[in-house]
Amino acid sequence: MLTNIVKRGWFPALITLVAVLGLIFYDNVSYTITVPVLIVMLCIGIVVAVINARQAQVERQSVRLSQLAAHFNRRFMGNSTLSIFAIIDTLFGLENQQVWEWARGAEMTRRVFDSWAEHFAERVEADLRNRRFTSFLQTHINELWAINNYYYEFIEQFSEIAQRFEVPRETIERYRKFTEEYNLFVGSFRDAINELKTIARTQLEAPSVKTARDLAVA
Repeated sequence: MLTNIVKRGWFPALITLVAVLGLIFYDNVSYTITVPVLIVMLCIGIVVAVINARQAQVERQSVRLSQLAAHFNRRFMGNSTLSIFAIIDTLFGLENQQVWEWARGAEMTRRVFDSWAEHFAERVEADLRNRRFTSFLQTHINELWAINNYYYEFIEQFSEIAQRFEVPRETIERYRKFTEEYNLFVGSFRDAINELKTIARTQLEAPSVKTARDLAVA
């Protein structure tokens, strides 16, 4: 708390000191000096306040991005039952060679995704811990977008297969639970992109993060 008081209070205190000294030693000379000094100091204070406010925004967005990365890795990757890859694994119960081959390919890709998402979450947390906000924030949000974009392709492919073939009822229920939580994540990710655009240059647009569609099956 003392640190915050020092950071935020030194400038108003300095202006007050200059103004008091100007009143104590008031004459034409001190007046012509004090007023320009106060104006300059006020301008400097405004610039410092803007920089501090932007830094605080960058820090908040970095924390939020770290939370999003950790949530994605924990809920939609690895051994989570809500992982789209775990849902795809249930398709091995279908007696269809084409579906089996696709599911096997997804299983091989899963290992790459697991490693990528895990290491990404660790890097974001490390950069946040080391307070490297400005240097990596834009890079991190672009990478999270890329991870999610590739991940979404498997969501779309699974949805198409589920529409074409008769999949187990349990699989459908698991997918619907997945879409509910995944779409909440998408909403948070979109909000993060919109807020980031106010403090950093990014080519990402919120609608480019797509929601998972429900299955229109009986």
